[in-house]
Amino acid sequence: MKLDTMKGLKRTSYCAEISLEAGAEVTVGGFVQKIRDKGSLVFIDLRDRTGIVQLTFNDSTSRDVFKKAQGVKSEYVLMAKGIVTPRESVNNDIKTGAVEIMVKDLRVLSKAQTTPFEVSNSDKVNEELKLKYRYLDLRNSRLQENIAMRHKIAKVTRDYFYENDFLEIETPMMMKSTPEGARDYLVPSRIHEGKFYALPQSPQIYKQLLMISGFDRYIQLARCFRDEDLRADRQPEFTQIDLEMSFVELDDILEMAEGYVKRLMKETVGVDIKAPLPRLTFTESMEKYGTDKPDTRFGMEITDISEIAGKTDFVVFKGAIENGGSVRAITVKNGAATYTRKEIDKLTEHARGIGAKGLAYIRWIDDAPNCSFGKFLKDGELEEILSKTSAEKGDVVLIVADKTKIVLSVLGALRLLTAKRLDIIPEGYNYLWITEMPFFEKDEETGSWLAMHHPFTMPMDECIDYLDTNPEKVFAKAFDLVLNGTELSSGSIRITDCQLQERMFKALGMGEEEIQEKFGFLVDAYKYGAPPHGGMGIGLDRLAMILCECDSLRDVTAFPKVQNASELMSSCPAKVDEKQLEELHIKTIVKSEN
Repeated sequence: MKLDTMKGLKRTSYCAEISLEAGAEVTVGGFVQKIRDKGSLVFIDLRDRTGIVQLTFNDSTSRDVFKKAQGVKSEYVLMAKGIVTPRESVNNDIKTGAVEIMVKDLRVLSKAQTTPFEVSNSDKVNEELKLKYRYLDLRNSRLQENIAMRHKIAKVTRDYFYENDFLEIETPMMMKSTPEGARDYLVPSRIHEGKFYALPQSPQIYKQLLMISGFDRYIQLARCFRDEDLRADRQPEFTQIDLEMSFVELDDILEMAEGYVKRLMKETVGVDIKAPLPRLTFTESMEKYGTDKPDTRFGMEITDISEIAGKTDFVVFKGAIENGGSVRAITVKNGAATYTRKEIDKLTEHARGIGAKGLAYIRWIDDAPNCSFGKFLKDGELEEILSKTSAEKGDVVLIVADKTKIVLSVLGALRLLTAKRLDIIPEGYNYLWITEMPFFEKDEETGSWLAMHHPFTMPMDECIDYLDTNPEKVFAKAFDLVLNGTELSSGSIRITDCQLQERMFKALGMGEEEIQEKFGFLVDAYKYGAPPHGGMGIGLDRLAMILCECDSLRDVTAFPKVQNASELMSSCPAKVDEKQLEELHIKTIVKSEN
């Protein structure tokens, strides 16, 4: 079959936008999804990014056009011109199911080999194969809808912040390497021998400099890069809705973000979100849910039973409390039927795998509760625990005893795991703020204190006196935005006092030389006057993932990386010529795989 040209044809409509207008003449273009040759009738389902429309060829069709239609195969690229008519057999599964196009002119613009998998049925295809042929998988309507949602989120974002007097300002993609919590991706300099740029983990320093420069409201859909281990909600490169505001306090930033959330949800998924959003302090969140990014669409809050447990003769409980830890529990309502002894054993192994020494339980399915530590209890103690945990017949109580940090994180994980297993998490969108974040977190290996967010975060006023003496008591004017158990955003009020910033650097163990080397230009900038400011960065990718009801960022990213940070389609990263390395003054040393 000889290929045609577009000459004389101009697309007038997208496939799924065809509506019934008697006698309307339209021209469409797209990929062939399906062909049905009935002898005297040929039907072609033509697909573009909006959806599908049926092309029809019958006895009234020109013989040349009819013959050409019979030679068409799946994924050929066509343009077709014809008259819109009512469809005899209505297909309610597609938007254009009540109409068809009686084709007068058909052009075959490109042929296609047999594809490695059927585009319209790619959900059943091996993930690696789909990623290798990502350009084919992206023809799938589900992925196209997801990418379109990303576009819509970006548009609403720009519209909202532009209307609120923000300026979109680009910041450098090649910058100085600064400590921000993850490894940098480094870019060698050809001109400056032995020196490297870093791809930005965030535009943090530059947006603060923009505040010092007098641009009081900044917004950017910024590309960010982090060389860290991947998982379902993490990619090495991602997009951040990055904003910064001057002459504001924390509540001003949260109020601006809440206005954005309301606008976004209404215009993308048609959901009204009530503002102000609920708030939990970091401490409250950890105590109730065992995590700083809780899914609060369901209850199952953690209960502290240390006072009761400490009176028992169970050495595991008593030992944990004596060593400064605690004993806490979650009650899995109506979980006894699902969580048999065998299933609880699996939960126990899971708990051990995430840091617990073990898992005690009470399973109440018969008249008398079955308690794994019952022989260590005195009269009335089991009843006290059941009362404290609000446990009833049909429930399972899961108990962890250890250092409080371990207890909370393990129970937080079990809370989510059991809720998913019992399918008790309701649908919907649950936004909330986590506020008053700890400023420091301790590196368990080195014993040194690190900044939980970044060293430019303002401590809460009442905590400043603890900077030099009790880092664990320092909380920050920092906050996270959480949606359905996923952290979408981090933000804070920034330090603008040079002396306080210097104290903060020293509290993080930095000497004068290191401060000057890493942040000298920023420290100097603050000496020339800095308005009070703060901001946040919202993960556009994660936002799109949740709004599209996906389980992985791959489903909302056009060309994603896999777990080892490679791209299967282009075989990236790849080796480069030795000459290129010589120009960059680099010599590679590859460890033997044997």
